[in-house]
Amino acid sequence: MVRYLLPLAIAATLAGCVKPDPLTMTDAWVRLPAVPGRPAAGYFTLHGGTVPQTIVAANSDVSLRAEMHQSTGGGGGQAGMTPLSTVTLPANAPLIFGPGGRHLMLFGVNPAVKPGDRVTLSATLANGRRIAARAVVVAAGAPAPSF
Repeated sequence: MVRYLLPLAIAATLAGCVKPDPLTMTDAWVRLPAVPGRPAAGYFTLHGGTVPQTIVAANSDVSLRAEMHQSTGGGGGQAGMTPLSTVTLPANAPLIFGPGGRHLMLFGVNPAVKPGDRVTLSATLANGRRIAARAVVVAAGAPAPSF
């Protein structure tokens, strides 16, 4: 009996020694567009793990396409957006996708999505790993949720 239980005890002990990489997504939310058919915006905070990572894509379970963008302030009150093909997630630090900065543009959002719903946002890393969170949906012009 001992010869069967000893290997299990050793395996359990070793499994407890390995700490998972603490990559997480928190504070996720989506703001619906003011005009139906226009893109929605997705926001969240990524928390970096033990090594820097590269985000190569983002997605939502309720949109046909998602793109990472950076808001830019132009001269004369002109504001714009620049698409981002990749974003670096630093080690052991947060990376915010928020209003006025980096964010997701969600194109072709399912018209059945309404304020108060929860949808999934995800970020895909260059190594293939995905980080996801459930995001609360708010109406256009509504304040950001407090987390």
